[in-house]
Amino acid sequence: MNHKEIYEVGEVPPIGVVPKQMYAQLIRADRFGEPKKAFKVEKIHVPELRADEVLVYVMAAGVNFNNVWAALGSPVDVIGARQKAKYDHSDFHIGGSDASGIVYAVGHDVHNVKVGDRVVIHCGVWDRHVRPGDDPMYDPSFKIWGYETNWGSFAQFTRVQAHQCMPKAPHLTWEEAAGPTLVGATAFRMLMGWAPHVVRRGDVVLIWGASGGLGCMAIQIVKAEGGIPVGVVGDDRKIDFCMRLGAKGCINRKKYLHWGMMPHWKDSASYNKWAAECRGFGKAIWDIVGERKSPRIVFEHPGEDTIPTSVFVCDTGGMVVICAGTTGYNAVADLRYLWMRQKRLQGSHFANDEQAYAFNQLVLDGKIDPCLAKTYKFEEIPECHQAMHENRAPEGKMVALVGAPKPGMKDLAL
Repeated sequence: MNHKEIYEVGEVPPIGVVPKQMYAQLIRADRFGEPKKAFKVEKIHVPELRADEVLVYVMAAGVNFNNVWAALGSPVDVIGARQKAKYDHSDFHIGGSDASGIVYAVGHDVHNVKVGDRVVIHCGVWDRHVRPGDDPMYDPSFKIWGYETNWGSFAQFTRVQAHQCMPKAPHLTWEEAAGPTLVGATAFRMLMGWAPHVVRRGDVVLIWGASGGLGCMAIQIVKAEGGIPVGVVGDDRKIDFCMRLGAKGCINRKKYLHWGMMPHWKDSASYNKWAAECRGFGKAIWDIVGERKSPRIVFEHPGEDTIPTSVFVCDTGGMVVICAGTTGYNAVADLRYLWMRQKRLQGSHFANDEQAYAFNQLVLDGKIDPCLAKTYKFEEIPECHQAMHENRAPEGKMVALVGAPKPGMKDLAL
């Protein structure tokens, strides 16, 4: 049988049939800038596989902030960085670090998946030399697929390492399944990966950005583990969304004025005013919980504006765990609260296989709502990244259909 050189977007090839070319949303260095201009659909060759790799036909792709950075070319020129490291010589970037899809080809060393498997993909990539038992997150080879690597999910086919492929939840549509893995696995490692500071039944957990992609997953993970999630939002209109996910209550951060770097401890008047605001914020947590019980874990990612308060309100012997710095990277903390009350400030980044699979099991068990906010068309990938860049993204996750012919499909047929 003769097969096409390329299939149109939404036209599903017979399973296992790999055309020579595909459509992809490409970023090139001469287009770096606003996402709406940086992304462009181009025809390109379908990537060839290495021994431990899998070719997945992408049904839907999740949207994350990392490919806003890729479009801007800042803070890292991902194309130039890969070329300099001789990791990938391509003069383009295909982004996308979340996907649902179908396995179309496997390398000869792949044994965990086969052609035809319905999968979701986690974004952790590392060299095969990582020793069993070692955490690959600490290995110099670790990279984020679809950001630090090429051939992400904003294309009809994506090339991934076999261990990245996890079972798709049959009860979810392609677009629902494509959304939660990056943020969910990241949140899972933050909350369950730093023993002894893992969520226990009855633990209060303060969650910054509770209505965002990370926050909405964190609320549900805390709830699933028996903890008490308390959210922080920037708008009262977002509170109902968080409460429906299981938050005990939410605090609107705009009711407080002490954000940013804390005053110097020698400036007594300013410091005391700042501390009073912190105590008021802490009391708001107690009011939601219903007792004077401070957060054993503070789930952080704003960074510069909020770390001083997070360290202040964290319970004695508790942990502030952070995976980003969305308001800036220069965090100032009063070290007296860290050493005298034996608090922990812990960095965290994505997840290893064990943690990604554990989060995916929560999805398979129906304990995680993917929080799908809006589904876009393949050609609208520039627009949804532009909305994220301009802080116009809706609560929850944005997803783009790629190979799925239409929304609402859970498999190849409704």
